[in-house]
Amino acid sequence: MAYNITKLLSLVSLLLSLSFCTIGVVHARPPFACDPHNPITRGLKFCRVTVPIHVRVQDLIGRLTLQEKIRLLVNNAIAVPRLGIQGYEWWSEALHGVSNVGPGTKFGGAFPGATSFPQVITTAASFNESLWQEIGRVVPDEARAMYNGGMAGLTYWSPNVNIFRDPRWGRGQETPGEDPVLASKYAARYVKGLQGDGAGNRLKVAACCKHYTAYDLDNWNGVNRFHFNARVSKQDLADTYNVPFKACVVEGHVASVMCSYNQVNGKPTCADPDLLKGTIRGQWRLNGYIVSDCDSVGVLYEEQHYTRTPEEAAADAIKAGLDLDCGPFLAIHTEAAVRRGLVSQLEINWALANTMTVQMRLGMFDGEPSAHQYGNLGPRDVCTPAHQQLALEAARQGIVLLENRGRSLPLSIRRHRTVAVIGPNSDVTVTMIGNYAGVACGYTTPLQGIGRYTRTIHQAGCTDVHCNGNQLFGAAEAAARQADATVLVMGLDQSIEAEFVDRVGLLLPGHQQELVSRVARASRGPTILVLMSGGPIDVTFAKNDPRISAIIWVGYPGQAGGTAIADVLFGTTNPGGKLPMTWYPQNYVTHLPMTDMAMRADPARGYPGRTYRFYRGPVVFPFGLGLSYTTFAHNLAHGPTSVSVPLTSLKATANSTMLSKAVRVSHADCNALSPLDVHVDVKNTGSMDGTHTLLVFTSPPDGKWAASKQLVGFHKIHIAAGSETRVRIAVHVCKHLSVVDRFGIRRIPLGEHKLQIGDLSHHVSLQTNSGEIKV
Repeated sequence: MAYNITKLLSLVSLLLSLSFCTIGVVHARPPFACDPHNPITRGLKFCRVTVPIHVRVQDLIGRLTLQEKIRLLVNNAIAVPRLGIQGYEWWSEALHGVSNVGPGTKFGGAFPGATSFPQVITTAASFNESLWQEIGRVVPDEARAMYNGGMAGLTYWSPNVNIFRDPRWGRGQETPGEDPVLASKYAARYVKGLQGDGAGNRLKVAACCKHYTAYDLDNWNGVNRFHFNARVSKQDLADTYNVPFKACVVEGHVASVMCSYNQVNGKPTCADPDLLKGTIRGQWRLNGYIVSDCDSVGVLYEEQHYTRTPEEAAADAIKAGLDLDCGPFLAIHTEAAVRRGLVSQLEINWALANTMTVQMRLGMFDGEPSAHQYGNLGPRDVCTPAHQQLALEAARQGIVLLENRGRSLPLSIRRHRTVAVIGPNSDVTVTMIGNYAGVACGYTTPLQGIGRYTRTIHQAGCTDVHCNGNQLFGAAEAAARQADATVLVMGLDQSIEAEFVDRVGLLLPGHQQELVSRVARASRGPTILVLMSGGPIDVTFAKNDPRISAIIWVGYPGQAGGTAIADVLFGTTNPGGKLPMTWYPQNYVTHLPMTDMAMRADPARGYPGRTYRFYRGPVVFPFGLGLSYTTFAHNLAHGPTSVSVPLTSLKATANSTMLSKAVRVSHADCNALSPLDVHVDVKNTGSMDGTHTLLVFTSPPDGKWAASKQLVGFHKIHIAAGSETRVRIAVHVCKHLSVVDRFGIRRIPLGEHKLQIGDLSHHVSLQTNSGEIKV
């Protein structure tokens, strides 16, 4: 995330940090604002917890000098000793556990590590909303404990809710996948977990949804995120890129949104008033602050040359709605911008009001921390057995079974007494936690996990995932010949896909494919291919090789990944995960620029479209695929076939432009429409208990609408072998059956809509209460 604009700015940043950053010192009992024993602050209004927060904030801002205000506009905010205010580092991360990325969090002493949950893409594969919220609830317990010990802050710049648009993106692993509804539900649930129940407008920690918006390229073919101008249509912005961010703010009530490095349609996101003031704060009504990605204000001046002077860059960002700069730029240039009349103190006050309100909601000006709701959390609340068990359960739920020929899995401890464990990811630790991770409580590698079930023979086969030679293949083949079963743990790591590292292709790196094929030929028992990665891999060769018995994708499964993998391999856990992204063949990306942001296919120019919603070509494995060791049958018990959409006013639609048979959502009386209740009976027809995720897709009538199908919901259910359960699916016409047109307007197409629920199809016809209407 950090980026040094010039050597000069780096030096200034260091000097500023040395002069007013206090986070480098670890305190046994950290000092705090509004100490009742401090005579300086005893009588100050902003320290009185009985006074409304907005009044306290205005009182505090009114006591600050211009120079003090400016040095509070950056992530390493200064101390103001005359007011009893401590310095504060805003930048901490908690993508999938408390992280040591960013200067706000330190590990050591009483806090040697924190629970490291699976990487987000893996957790998303569980399609389990309650799991996401539970992980979100555990992470701030550990964060608050570390804060109380002086080792962490309370503002966490997580989650990453960008759409995983291109399979080569190195940061796709950090996201909930390619679907905007899946990403939205993940965002809202994880944020709610992090921030607490919201009682009294208070926050457990302050979450931040990033990177707003249309950011999904880091460094591809000479184009990097600092110089990229994402050209995005109104339609794609409204029905894809902005959807998870809206859910973060409107449903999750997130306390912060981070603007991205890139430009969108020629404007840097951190200096675009339409995106910041207009959309986030205006339309969505953010109750919180807007922060820049690190040094992006400097980037828009130094790299993008968006303004002529640094003072103009500082002023443009603040006036657009930016409240906090991750980096030193605003601290350096804002005072000159004020003197030149480019930005006013009132506009600076507004920015400070947004950040200070969040600090007040966190209780940072409420005096003695130990006397507050989370003040008793400490080292005993980090890496607890319950937290580590949750990390294991999350890894189990995120594993996806992609292929299982002849029911080769699960393995048997009686028949498979010796297992060859082969591959560059077969005995890894930190690889399993992906990026934006901290220091894990401990690890169980795949080799160790399998070793708890049976005897193992281990050969790496490659020295690392790059697999630049085949010198070790002979030993791997020999191991496979001696074993009753072979498990190959292959894939990627952070040297292949990461922040600022986009992939060049979708195939396994180096000689990995050769290793898999040679070992499969040599193996005397079933050969299982386990893939560890954040993004999709073209393993068509393995899918088509009858000697490869099963294929499993585990993402980056976190600290307990090895245990979870072994539990699935040996059937202690029946896999229930589903792919949160499409797995494309290599030729999909051969002539496809990452820089083309269009979602929809355009046959006229040979453009294939993006994600399962718009791409119609061949795939290796489709979005939503996930097999089980048992089988499930679906039966439609009830579902309406015709619905009349009431209009708020026929007069309101009379002068609308005629596009097709559709009605604007804003012209429909959505409050008068009850949800369409669809009841589906799901039966476990196999011999093993299992968890089943029922994915619900809708398809609009034929016409130039949105996707040919769109996920609108999912239901995760556990069903015992031989048992049946009924699932109620509520379909909301205005929300689930509407589409966004090319002007960015949401409409309800009239005519026949199709619901796809598992292997069932159900059709619903929509008309208005006035008959056919053209708007």
